[in-house]
Amino acid sequence: MKVFASRADRWRTLLLIVAVIAAFVGLYVGARRYAPFVFNAQALRAWIAGFGIFAPLVFVFLQAAQVVLAPIPGQVVALVAGYLFGPVYGTIYSLTGVLIGSAIAFSLAKRYGRSFVERVIADDVIDRFDAFVERVGAPGLFAFVIIPGLPDDAICFLSGLTTWRLRTFLAVIAVGRLPAYVITVYAGGEFASGRFIEGMALVGLIITISAVGYYKQNAVRDLVTRLEPRLPF
Repeated sequence: MKVFASRADRWRTLLLIVAVIAAFVGLYVGARRYAPFVFNAQALRAWIAGFGIFAPLVFVFLQAAQVVLAPIPGQVVALVAGYLFGPVYGTIYSLTGVLIGSAIAFSLAKRYGRSFVERVIADDVIDRFDAFVERVGAPGLFAFVIIPGLPDDAICFLSGLTTWRLRTFLAVIAVGRLPAYVITVYAGGEFASGRFIEGMALVGLIITISAVGYYKQNAVRDLVTRLEPRLPF
């Protein structure tokens, strides 16, 4: 599988990476000038800690909501979680929210069936990934969701239309999504520690992989479909 099959794919991916990095740099410069208090990580964490259990609950809720409603990318919430809570607790809160949201999406699809899923997912996504989810099984799903940038939230709904059990589905989601979330949360921790270049390098890595996954999602789907019978697990 070629990563970029055309010059247009290369340019679109490059422009997306540059735009996102520029947005992060602009946000950083603006915050430095107009809201410098957010860069005092210890003071900010102490302020967040004053809310007790409500602060982690808010982030768990946001992470769960982005799976079901998709108002903001989950990686953005994970980055903030890493900044506010550190790499360990940030990962725990982010992954907990993702699992709750994935379980809700899966269960809603299981309960209300295909007509419900067709109302909440775009037709083109259903056309491309409906048969894929049913055919590849848990090993194929793991190989798919481990790559950022793919429509894994939509896959959660489509998985509810299969015969899979919820615990099997959640196990695959937990392991498959963990690497990208660990890197993103760790990047947030790097920003909190004042290591801006290291944090941007990690964010750039995730953005690049996500851009490739997004633009090559059909090729990834086809590759996983071919490799799934050969996977050793």
